[in-house]
Amino acid sequence: MRWKGRERSENVEDRRGMSPRMAIGGGGSILAVLFVLVLKLMDAPAPLQQMAGQLAQRQAQQQPADQPTGEGFDDDYREFISVVLRDTENVWTQLFEAEVQGGSYRPPKLVIFSDRTNTGCGMGQAAMGPFYCPADQMIYIDPTFFEDLARRHKAPGDFAQAYVIAHEVAHHVQNLLGLNNRANQARASGDEQMANQESVRLELQADFLAGVWGRHAHEEYGILEDGDLEEAITAANRIGDDTLQLEAMGYKVPERYKHGTSAQRVRWFKRGFNSGKVEDCQQLMTVGYDQL
Repeated sequence: MRWKGRERSENVEDRRGMSPRMAIGGGGSILAVLFVLVLKLMDAPAPLQQMAGQLAQRQAQQQPADQPTGEGFDDDYREFISVVLRDTENVWTQLFEAEVQGGSYRPPKLVIFSDRTNTGCGMGQAAMGPFYCPADQMIYIDPTFFEDLARRHKAPGDFAQAYVIAHEVAHHVQNLLGLNNRANQARASGDEQMANQESVRLELQADFLAGVWGRHAHEEYGILEDGDLEEAITAANRIGDDTLQLEAMGYKVPERYKHGTSAQRVRWFKRGFNSGKVEDCQQLMTVGYDQL
């Protein structure tokens, strides 16, 4: 993947070397996060959710003055993540202008952390893997995940890592467009089977949108080299629910899938890359669950 020396995003915050504040930054932050979660579960109006999310974000970002920063970690991971995030900002800004009526893309901030960190959704830990928090509209990544992806999951390569970042950015896109409303409602219903199925649809849609980004990023910047696309496909294949369950337990439990099978994740990423159209992601919400 061609990324060295290219433009970097300014929306990257490096918290490596920081110590998380006690709990979630004090009682005020705890109440703010709980308030956001309640509003999400109640499917409150979007403006109210947005105001609550901004409150949680302000609380999560407050740090003591004597706390160390991550500025000393100006390494390849930081540069790579910043370049990929910048590509997502450019591509999604263009796609929103072209395909979303009245749409204006608001990019997320990406936080690089080590071990654990405070978020608008509670305490984030490296064991959770990369994740997007809709409450503060931020992405959280511990770069050691990329080492785990290469060694334990046997999915090395820079475009495999770019796929992971693009997938999390896609969750931000879903949040901006309200594409996650069905999944939120399913979780609030208390129906575990429905909630898991809607979660699978949402995750596969994020894979599709990651593919859409990959196509446009390559067309615009020529980022892909020989074998890069295969790296992303390998990563999608290695982190499917069925593959992970077999590795962890020796058997599969389909009713507990939340991200989709390896075959599904590969299929929808490739469809997004081949399509290049944001609107085609709605297919995932109309086909039967057994046809995903």
